[in-house]
Formats: sequence, C-alpha cells, structure tokens
Amino acid sequence: MASQRRLSVQIAKSEQDILAARKLRYRVFVQELGADGPGIDHEQQLEVDQFDPYVDNLVLVDPDRDELQLEHVVGVYRLMTDEAAARGCGFYSQSEFDISPLTNSGRSLVELGRSCVHEDYRSGAAMFQLFNGVADYVLARDLQILFGVASFHGTDAARLSAPLSYLYCNHLAPEALRVTVVEQQAEQVPLMPCEQVNTNQALKEVPPLIRSYLRLGGFVGEGVFFDFAFNSTDIFLLVDTQNMAEDRRQRYVKYRGNK
Repeated sequence: MASQRRLSVQIAKSEQDILAARKLRYRVFVQELGADGPGIDHEQQLEVDQFDPYVDNLVLVDPDRDELQLEHVVGVYRLMTDEAAARGCGFYSQSEFDISPLTNSGRSLVELGRSCVHEDYRSGAAMFQLFNGVADYVLARDLQILFGVASFHGTDAARLSAPLSYLYCNHLAPEALRVTVVEQQAEQVPLMPCEQVNTNQALKEVPPLIRSYLRLGGFVGEGVFFDFAFNSTDIFLLVDTQNMAEDRRQRYVKYRGNK
C-alpha cells in the first residue's frame, strides 16, 4: 500500500494531468475490468470519449510518482456541469437513462463519472480526499443535484438481484426526480419482494462508492442498463444537496476539510 500523506486534489490544468487521468482510466476500466469500445486508444493506453473535451478532471496526485511517465495521477473524477453539457454533446448518462426530470427541473446540475483509483491507493483516505475535492467543486459553484451512472461489475442480472432489490425497495428516487432507463431492461433483473430482501447481506454486495452516496441521502433511478462494452450493470444515482438531512449535510460539508 502506497503512502498517502502527500496526496493532493486539484482540477487538472496541464495536458500532462489530463493524459495521466485518461491513462489511469485505461488501467482500471480496460486492463482491470475488461472494458472495450471505439473510444479506447489501446496503442497509447488511454480511455477517452466524446465528452472529455468539455469536462473538468478532478485528479488525485502523488508528487512522488513520475509525471513524465503519466504515473502521478492516482485517482480521478470526471465532472460535467449543465453549462458544459450544453456547450458540448450533452451528458454521458443520457445514452443510458432519460434524465429529463433533472434537466427540466430548473436546478443546477453536475454529472460525476469515470471515478477510479489506482489499486495501490484504494483506501478510505484516498476516497475521502476525492470527496473533499468534489464537495469543494459543488459548493463553490452552488450546484444542487449531483448525478451519474454507477456500476456493478459484470452483467449477470441474477447475481445482482439482492443488491438491486435492496436499492429499489429502500432508495428509489422521489417521483419528481425519478430517472428511468432508456432501454427498458428492468424486466431482465429478477427483483425480489421487498419483505424478502436481507438488508445486511444485500448491502455487502453494493459497491463502496454507491454506499457512500446513499449515506449522503442518495437515490437511485428506475431500471438498469447493461453496458456490455464496459462489462458493467449500470444504475442511475443522484444526490439532491438541498434535501439532505442536517446530519448528512454536516457530513458532506466535512468532506471539504472544514473543522
């Protein structure tokens, strides 16, 4: 496990930072998780798509790693505001989900995506620092709704029945903000009756990143999207910062590093 005492979080400004973020995405999504597709540059080992020119890259940097070799970025979040989406080609989530309840809400939005951390830095401390950066970004711009696609590894719907049933029974978004999957694939997931869901066991099967958003009062959309290119089962996740309970709001503010 690498030392994390000197890590810093910042919005990528240099071409080196941006390329390093894309290289880390390749390492995690392609080499580890088996993703493939037209936007992947196998020769340069970069994962990039049509949304990248319009996003901000929040990067976790280890200054002890080689910047010239693009090894210094060890964590990344891709952030797309509604203003940036309007300048570009929309939100990534729109390829999988109908997000019109959000875009028609009149609220300020930011899409979080392509979150990943180098395998040597996967601890609570690294994720905590990335959350610090996201919180700073959101609060500085007064962004009201955070959303994005969150993934379970693999596309075996039967294996995911328990955690997906738990999310649907306990964290379904209110109707006014309820996003639905574009391609109606929900019938392929054998959801369990809510009274049959073993909460403790199901929660163990929910990825840590999703659990973190649930603790902040996060909701899920309706339906799942099977992304076979990325070898993932995708759900829609959103957090309405204005409707957080006060204890959750204080926890969120603490992510900024405030005492």
